[in-house]
Amino acid sequence: MSIVVRDVLEHELDSVLALNNAAGPTILPLDAARLRHFFETAEYFRIAERDGNLAGFLIGIGSHAGHDSSNFGWFRERYPEFFYIDRIVVASRRRGGGVGRAFYADAQSYAELRYPQMACEVFLDDSDNDPVLLFHGSFGFREVGQHVMPATGIRAAMLMKPLCSHAWIDQTYGKSLPNVPWIAPARVPPDGSLASRSTGTGR
Repeated sequence: MSIVVRDVLEHELDSVLALNNAAGPTILPLDAARLRHFFETAEYFRIAERDGNLAGFLIGIGSHAGHDSSNFGWFRERYPEFFYIDRIVVASRRRGGGVGRAFYADAQSYAELRYPQMACEVFLDDSDNDPVLLFHGSFGFREVGQHVMPATGIRAAMLMKPLCSHAWIDQTYGKSLPNVPWIAPARVPPDGSLASRSTGTGR
């Protein structure tokens, strides 16, 4: 069956929370309030469905956001514009089945129209992080530094991927992208926090 990637719905947040907190040490735990904050503010918050079941989720945030993650802050101190992947979680039974790649392809399609690069991190304190580093390396991410998270003491490899088409898109269209079906508009969270920033189509 095909993988469907789409915006999260409010009634799915409990399932997303359970999936996040069952992911193990490579993903920081969440509580309901923190997840609600992402739902209300994140520019990109999408789930993947396979066979009609939740297979994973990805939360992405633009560099303009007031995000309090120390890893996000590390990138913002060094890079003016980027799309930050705060977390990606794939259900254990779906790992290795293409869900992660479907997410990264979807996130890149969204980000490349709006940002010059993508940023994320991989925790290094887990002895089984080589597959995660290999996955990101195969998708074009490269380490640009390391950061120790003050709240946890966890060391993370800070990864960036340049989005080669962005410069041409930005020079040609700026923030007014054409109104065509294949361009997903920026998600507008319930609080309307992104309404003042034109990151979607010219609609």
